[in-house]
Amino acid sequence: MKEIFSRGAPPAPAALAAKVRTLAPSMTRSMQRVAEAVAGDPAGCAALTVTGLAELTGTSEATVVRTARLLGYPGYRDLRLALAGLAAHQQSGRAPAVTADIAVDDPIADVVAKLAHDEQQTLADTAAGLDTVQLGAAVTVLAAARRVDVYGVGASGLVAQDLTQKLLRIGLIAHAHSDPHLAVTNAVQLRAKDVAIAITHSGSTGDVIEPLRVAFDHGATTIAITGRPDGPVAQYADHILTTSTARESELRPAAMSSRTSQLLVVDCLFIGVAQRTYERAAPALSASYEALAHRHSPRSAAR
Repeated sequence: MKEIFSRGAPPAPAALAAKVRTLAPSMTRSMQRVAEAVAGDPAGCAALTVTGLAELTGTSEATVVRTARLLGYPGYRDLRLALAGLAAHQQSGRAPAVTADIAVDDPIADVVAKLAHDEQQTLADTAAGLDTVQLGAAVTVLAAARRVDVYGVGASGLVAQDLTQKLLRIGLIAHAHSDPHLAVTNAVQLRAKDVAIAITHSGSTGDVIEPLRVAFDHGATTIAITGRPDGPVAQYADHILTTSTARESELRPAAMSSRTSQLLVVDCLFIGVAQRTYERAAPALSASYEALAHRHSPRSAAR
């Protein structure tokens, strides 16, 4: 498996658990055991040497070191320091307890409570793990873009539509594409001053990667919003924005849980662009409100 190193500083202790939840599904089984151990008992693992953690998880010292590097730390020593910080953070009482998955016979009140907990955790994980340097760079290119194309299918396609609608309301030319043929046809027209955005939780959705590759080859600046920064989509992305996801279950697949974190990233992009282009964005936003206001009036609704 390809190892992905952090583009900046190692993740802060508060972001470690989020990183584990995001990357664990793409790890080998032996690396998953190490990741699950450090996320489940950070205080206990922080007290172990690399040999001790390898023995605890039934793996090798090399596997422990590879896991630490995949999580964004130069070596095991740096991971131990982060584990100690995470343990202190949890002992302060700020870390929420993990709830069980939604069951078929759960009362609706429990469903609401569990969904709310998972949504909150997903948002917190995404915020903790989001690379603000990459986010700032993405905002910069979007603010200056001649045209923006956004690719997404399924649930990610709904997020793509949400982003383009927001950008249109502040005066940018933006299009969402869920049809892979139409997406590629439009990607061929992109050039250096254009931006293409791919939204894919798995990082391996072919119908999204193909138009992003075409846009990349034609000189457009490319952005990937993905839960798998080590996935195939990364090789065609100039900027990568990583999302988190809640635990998958039979009643809550990844497509459902990933949407929450994608929408957070989309909102961050929109606000960032609106800030950078405020003199142009504010009048455009006001004009769009005025143009639609009559459609939301009581008299209009009664007709």
